[in-house]
Amino acid sequence: QVQLVESGGGLVQPGGSLRLSCAASGSIFRLYIMGWYRQAPGKQRELVAGITRGGNTNYADSVKGRFTISRDNAKSTVELQMNSLKPEDTAVYYCNAKHPLTRTDYWGQGTQVTVSS
Repeated sequence: QVQLVESGGGLVQPGGSLRLSCAASGSIFRLYIMGWYRQAPGKQRELVAGITRGGNTNYADSVKGRFTISRDNAKSTVELQMNSLKPEDTAVYYCNAKHPLTRTDYWGQGTQVTVSS
C-alpha cells in the first residue's frame, strides 16, 4: 500500500511556472514507478510524465521541453516542474505510483492547476 499526497497546484498566468510535489508513505517508495497524470473537464485522464526506479523519464509530447519530473528516493517524493504553462495545461493533476511487478496503481487526491490570464 502506498499513500500519496499532492501539493503545489494553483492559478498561474500563461507563460508562468508551477512546481507540483507528491509525498509518498506506506511502502518502499524506491521500488515504484512514479508518474503524473492529468484530467481536464470532459477529457480522459492522460499521462503527463513518468519516472522509473532508475530515473529514466518519459513525457507526453504536449509537455516535452516544458515539464520536468524528478524523484528523491531518500525523501519519498516526486516532483513535476512545469514551465511555460499554457491554458491547455489546465487540469486536475494526479500523482501515481505503480508497483513494478503487480502493476497495481495508487493515486493521490489530485491538485488543481489553472492557467489563465
